[in-house]
Amino acid sequence: MGFYHERILPRLIDTACSTKPVMEARKQVVPLCYGNVLEVGAGSGINFSLYEPSRITKIWALEPSQGMRRFANKRLIEPMPLEIQWLDLPGEQVPLPDGSVDTVLLTYTLCTIGDSQKALQQMLRVLKPGGQLLYCEHGLAPDSAVRRIQNFLNPVWKRLAGGCHLNRPIQDCIQEVGFEIVSSECRYLQKLPRFTGFTYCGKAVKRN
Repeated sequence: MGFYHERILPRLIDTACSTKPVMEARKQVVPLCYGNVLEVGAGSGINFSLYEPSRITKIWALEPSQGMRRFANKRLIEPMPLEIQWLDLPGEQVPLPDGSVDTVLLTYTLCTIGDSQKALQQMLRVLKPGGQLLYCEHGLAPDSAVRRIQNFLNPVWKRLAGGCHLNRPIQDCIQEVGFEIVSSECRYLQKLPRFTGFTYCGKAVKRN
């Protein structure tokens, strides 16, 4: 992947994804995880300290970037009351059996997956009946002026930010593959540029 993607980009992403407004958004969804959890795009392990250990059986942390996993392992030096197993594959390739997961967690990840629909189909496949998809993602803003900025910047932004799309319609993507959104909150995060700060948080289940 090269020096930039394996050494520099993980630090940049970790810094950007752990700002106070972003952490407050993460805290809305991560503690709601329960049972066997698949965290797609576990990245540098920012969410690990936000889980409620008493609710968790096991975490499969899916992360294809060796640089991000290396960065995350620094957070695991101190003992954590969680069973975490790394899966070094992209979101489009989830190596788990059908119906084996209670919770799928997406936090600032769907924007970076090349084939987001294929990845979401994999998440739908591994989710148990009655299981939940929890998400906290930035994406396409509702305001036309902000959208124009997102669309203009997106080609360059993707190259610099590890494939991150500024303008993905997150909830549309989730619903198109067979999920039903049962709760959601969409807003601009304070103290962030509006073109990166429009955030979707919510819960989805398999559509009947």
